[in-house]
Amino acid sequence: MRRLFLIFLLITATASGFTAPLLQKPARKLLGNDSSKVVLRNFDAEKMKAYTEQSEFRYKETPPDQDSLWARFWHWFWDWFSGVLENKTSGTFIKYGIIIALTGLVVFIIVKAMGLDLKVFTGKSKAVEVPYSESLENIHEINFRDEIEKAISAGNYRLAVRLFYLHSLKMMNDNQLINWQPDKTNQAYVSELTDPEKRKQFGELTTQFEYIWYGEFFIDKESFAEVKKDFDLFNRRST
Repeated sequence: MRRLFLIFLLITATASGFTAPLLQKPARKLLGNDSSKVVLRNFDAEKMKAYTEQSEFRYKETPPDQDSLWARFWHWFWDWFSGVLENKTSGTFIKYGIIIALTGLVVFIIVKAMGLDLKVFTGKSKAVEVPYSESLENIHEINFRDEIEKAISAGNYRLAVRLFYLHSLKMMNDNQLINWQPDKTNQAYVSELTDPEKRKQFGELTTQFEYIWYGEFFIDKESFAEVKKDFDLFNRRST
């Protein structure tokens, strides 16, 4: 029994000897002030200059030449214009103004392409005084060559177009292509033409005439020359 007790004490003491060092805290080391001498070093200006003169160390591209005064103006203008458009009030006004201007430009191009004059939109043409009535008897008595020359000399191209149209009706009536009656409409005479080609051509002349005369559209010298050419061609084919 004593032996067992001694063995137990021996094992306990041995175990305590091994575990005691592990439970001890490590000793705290104190750091002292750095007393070493610090040497301050600077860049060598001469070497830096030498490096900058070497092409291998030039990484920055050469700046472009400054913009001209005209180019700077347009830069300023577009910056200002962009700022105005971003404004809710002025931006909306300018946007609608641009739309109206572009619409006007398109209308102007169409009018010029059709050979019309802009005076069409400024109001009605002045009333043209017709020196004769429109009855059958007077139409047969008109000297069309003289009256047309007078109208053209006076710059009265609307009246000249009307005389050309009446002359064409007279020629077709004389050639028995139509039957003139004072109460008939222009479209009735178009329908009376049996030749499809003549009916098509005279229908186009009738439309031109009605726009210029009854629609009171202004017609200038250049536009009249085109209309006159069409009437001359039709009259030659109708004889």
